[in-house]
Amino acid sequence: MTEEIIIAGFGGQGILSMGKIMAYSAIMEGMEVSWMPSYGPEMRGGTANVTVIISTEKISSPILRRFDTAIILNQQSMDKFEQSVKPGGILIYDGNGISQHPSRTDITIYRVDAVEESTRLKNSKTFNMIVLGGFLKIKPIIKLENVVEGLKKSLPERYHKMIPENQKALLRGMEIITKIDERNT
Repeated sequence: MTEEIIIAGFGGQGILSMGKIMAYSAIMEGMEVSWMPSYGPEMRGGTANVTVIISTEKISSPILRRFDTAIILNQQSMDKFEQSVKPGGILIYDGNGISQHPSRTDITIYRVDAVEESTRLKNSKTFNMIVLGGFLKIKPIIKLENVVEGLKKSLPERYHKMIPENQKALLRGMEIITKIDERNT
């Protein structure tokens, strides 16, 4: 099993953290992992993406041009990465700020309204965990309990008090992700 993932959006959305948590979680399950971030010079608001490869076999290169799954969190990233999803792959996106919704018919498209849900939960910092929960509902390649352990490894100890909120956000993401029927987009 090999899963090649791109997570892309604006800096400050927790994109790199989401990838790091996935990587730690997969390591705890004995898998091979590659985590390769890419971001502009801005701390927040600039574009950011991370390539994560999770595999039961050795990973030959962290550099990819095509992905099994794309998690897209802004329009710039949709424009850049929609065509990079392999035919038969998955694209997951948050509808907030997306003006040109994905249109491909050779991939499966899901929407998770994580901005809206994190606002409803009154905790914008759980946004990325809502998205990750949605991904794990569709592709349960790592166990939820290991994601919680991954949170412990990637969050500074002063933020460990937020782990229960992040767990709730993961579960909420699993509940609210919806498959988009291409005839209705």
